[in-house]
Amino acid sequence: MKQKVVVFGGTGFLGRRVVQHLLDHGYAARVASRHPERGKTIFRDKAPALELVRADLREDTSIRDAVSGAFGVVNAVSLYVERPGQTFHSVHVEAASRVASHSRNSGVVRLAHVSGIGASAASPSAYIRSRGEGEAAVRAVFPAATIIRPAVMFGADDAFLTPLTGLLRTFPLFPLFGSGETRLQPAYVEDVAEAIARTFDVAPAETVYDLGGPHIYTYRELLQTISDHIALRRALLPVPFAIWRTLAFAAEFLPQPPITRNQVELMAIDNVASPACPGFAALGIEPHGIEELLSTGSL
Repeated sequence: MKQKVVVFGGTGFLGRRVVQHLLDHGYAARVASRHPERGKTIFRDKAPALELVRADLREDTSIRDAVSGAFGVVNAVSLYVERPGQTFHSVHVEAASRVASHSRNSGVVRLAHVSGIGASAASPSAYIRSRGEGEAAVRAVFPAATIIRPAVMFGADDAFLTPLTGLLRTFPLFPLFGSGETRLQPAYVEDVAEAIARTFDVAPAETVYDLGGPHIYTYRELLQTISDHIALRRALLPVPFAIWRTLAFAAEFLPQPPITRNQVELMAIDNVASPACPGFAALGIEPHGIEELLSTGSL
């Protein structure tokens, strides 16, 4: 019988890729999400190694049922805009702690918790602080948990590179975050998903992985790289972060905000893997770069 791994957030941008890579590695997967009906479309051809279940991270019973009988658990749930009843703390800390606690109590052997590069409980940013506090909360109840910290991720239908490319096509004068000198190390979502799957194959260890792509760019350099590949010349205009914060505050009242204060805060901080943490290389993965995928039409 195949070992079963439960993926919370398994219909999301990263989660659905994690499910596929786990299947490719020979695991059975249980996709746990608030809307399992979405999985019927996403994973149309994946039965019988795939199970879709409803799970709400606010409900202990539904978490307990979801992890029952599982070998491993992946928590790939994240929140980027706070809403009534959903805060960074409630999702990244409280819910993450519940998943870890019920996983331990149910005899789960392996837990992979997805956080983010730069997570710090000491950060003034509520989002970044909740990520750091979430890691600590998970380790407090499941000490051997593997912490996965991806850099900003890109891939088909992402919320990063795809919108940037569309905006660059639209506006000949493009606004920068500040002076455009924030450093980024974008990671391909498929590489991150493969890395998570491989952590279940290696000997269990208390490990933090920082997963950054093969190239480090300033934000300005990244925009220039994208512009070069779509054969457009764009003027880049520095815009102070104070103006971005004001615009983002107003945008968050929209049903689908194009920019959030959380995103502005993240763009003010370097998003680069720490050399002190193992990364893709430790898992035998040579990560894909943005230029490679742009040139092959994969994005």
